[in-house]
Amino acid sequence: MSATDTPRHHVVVVGGGISGLAAAHRLAEAGARVTLLEGSGRVGGKLLAGEIAGVPVDLGAESMLARRPEAVGLARAVGLADRLQAPAATALLWTRGELRPLPQGHMMGVPGDLGPLAASGVLSPEGLARISRDAELPRTELGEDVAIGAYVAERMGREVVDRLVEPLLGGVYAGDAYRISMRTAVPQLFEAARTHRTLAGAVRDLQARAAARQQSGPVFMGVEGGVGRLPLAVADAVRARGGVIRTQSPVAAVERAADGWRVVLGTGSGAETLAADAVVVATPAHDAARLLGPHARAAVTDLATVEYASMALVTMAFRRSDAAALPRGSGFLVPPVDGRKIKAATFSSDKWRWNADSDPDLFVLRTSIGRFGDEADLEREDADLVALSLADLGAATGLAAAPVASRVTRWRAGLPQYPVGHLERVARIRADVARLPGLRVCGAAYDGVGIPACVSSAHKAADEILAALPTLTAGAGTRE
Repeated sequence: MSATDTPRHHVVVVGGGISGLAAAHRLAEAGARVTLLEGSGRVGGKLLAGEIAGVPVDLGAESMLARRPEAVGLARAVGLADRLQAPAATALLWTRGELRPLPQGHMMGVPGDLGPLAASGVLSPEGLARISRDAELPRTELGEDVAIGAYVAERMGREVVDRLVEPLLGGVYAGDAYRISMRTAVPQLFEAARTHRTLAGAVRDLQARAAARQQSGPVFMGVEGGVGRLPLAVADAVRARGGVIRTQSPVAAVERAADGWRVVLGTGSGAETLAADAVVVATPAHDAARLLGPHARAAVTDLATVEYASMALVTMAFRRSDAAALPRGSGFLVPPVDGRKIKAATFSSDKWRWNADSDPDLFVLRTSIGRFGDEADLEREDADLVALSLADLGAATGLAAAPVASRVTRWRAGLPQYPVGHLERVARIRADVARLPGLRVCGAAYDGVGIPACVSSAHKAADEILAALPTLTAGAGTRE
């Protein structure tokens, strides 16, 4: 039998978000025969490209961290290299009644340099004075993990947490800084803080190291037309490698078989079974728990503890002349302590050149509403969420015009929360799943909610599957 006749191992990927797609792409590139199953009517998960008033927009995540290579690398691998675009990076904070510059010299809101912070007016004189206690306190023993909000408040005071750390972390997790694991959310700072006497000293040390590495290029990148185009391009690349992608295909069960796995779609007389040599489960934690239930009960116990935050994005298009009074920049963040309805506003037509070029007469912006534990507003009608957003935008910027178009996108249980001990939880899940030959998990519930972290999680799962299929290399590059 020639190499081109060698049967390829069949791997089923359950879940068509960016994690599942990245795993499918990695597997297909290595020569596996891939079937990806997505329960909804589209692939992409929290990445969703759309339009408003004829202007393309992202209705989900809109950028990816470029200082990590995974997401940008995937975009380049699937033909989007010439569509990558850096955003405008100037952001503001709406706090203490004014729009204020987001001070430089911080790491996820934790200040290392008090000069820019004092000039910004973000903190009160009392809040600024409280930071000085960091230099007087003995080094805090962090142990294995600590909530970032609790630790920073102990060292520098609650104002730093409430007006800086909370809005920045909220943009990533829609969570509560007083619950979020420091070791998970800002691991470099966690490690530095373990060896420095002061927190400010740890921040300055990390900044000095970054400067010594002479990191260049943008911190974040987007995709012309929206990051929501990335999953579509990945799906096309998987298909080009012979992979099959099926939407509207919810998986009812994953069952052990003598020669691998059986993946069951549907129930009763309409049930369909796919034979697989291996399976990658790339679903949210609750779905992963359901599928792993018969096979990895310890993992299921931990998966059941993963909590999620829900949020809504309100996208609006205005006549550009009506938006002339808006401050220039990429938008602003809102600390929860200020009691506003919106937690952020993104001025898309200022942030993304491709968005502005799509229709020079329109100005597109979006707001986000909803945080972990504060999601009641998401039950309101779309028109109510638009009105709440306009009220806060008016108070912050003076914007008084009505939008020419609006669109509300709700992300139910969209962002997993990472409390203290999350890394240990993930380690236990993976250890239990590792007992199952030919089955792995990946996704935002494990290693990070950002696109690069999801891609990295997918590559880890795919690589472990490939390593468990030793004859796969002989079939690499073949087609059936």
